[in-house]
Amino acid sequence: PMAYKVALATPPKRAVWLFLGLIIPYAIVELMRVYAWTTIIDNQGLLNGLMQWLGMIDDPIQFKRSPATIFLVIVYTYVLFMVFPIYNVMSTLDKNQIEAARDLGASAVRVHRRIVIPHAKPGIAVGTIATFMLAAGAFSVPRIISRGLQSEWFAQTIYNKFFESENSNVGAAYSFAYTLICFALVALFMWVMRTRLKDFARLS
Repeated sequence: PMAYKVALATPPKRAVWLFLGLIIPYAIVELMRVYAWTTIIDNQGLLNGLMQWLGMIDDPIQFKRSPATIFLVIVYTYVLFMVFPIYNVMSTLDKNQIEAARDLGASAVRVHRRIVIPHAKPGIAVGTIATFMLAAGAFSVPRIISRGLQSEWFAQTIYNKFFESENSNVGAAYSFAYTLICFALVALFMWVMRTRLKDFARLS
């Protein structure tokens, strides 16, 4: 939706400001942005404080114990890597196709299903692969957000084998196997989406 809004549904001058609003937060180091989330989800943080003030809860919600919290922060951290490839594709879509479909009576859902999404498919595929690889190797987000209150992500397990248990051979084996699995998943997804490597190079 963000890519569609910026590429097709916004005047060029306003689109510049929307892009700036997306990019400016990413000028801050990733670790600082992740630590900022801890002030939001902490037991005495902004979110719990607001809900207690509104009378919605009596005791703080343990957001750090919820895998959904890590998922949310990862989405926030890597969302631009999904937006940009889709925007690059969407900017090449002829708006006259959308107008013609509307004039012929197509609903908004039908316009997106038959015109917008098929045209944006290469960008969706590239964005999905990019964000998947970044999330698969995510280390700082689950470590900082969960504070050890959740099961380790695989990247954390590999790190611990190398630097905490001093069992680098096992860590290397885990790392190699994990890399092969990620490559296999990416290759399968590219085959399903009929995406080629040159699409990835062109849209990244």
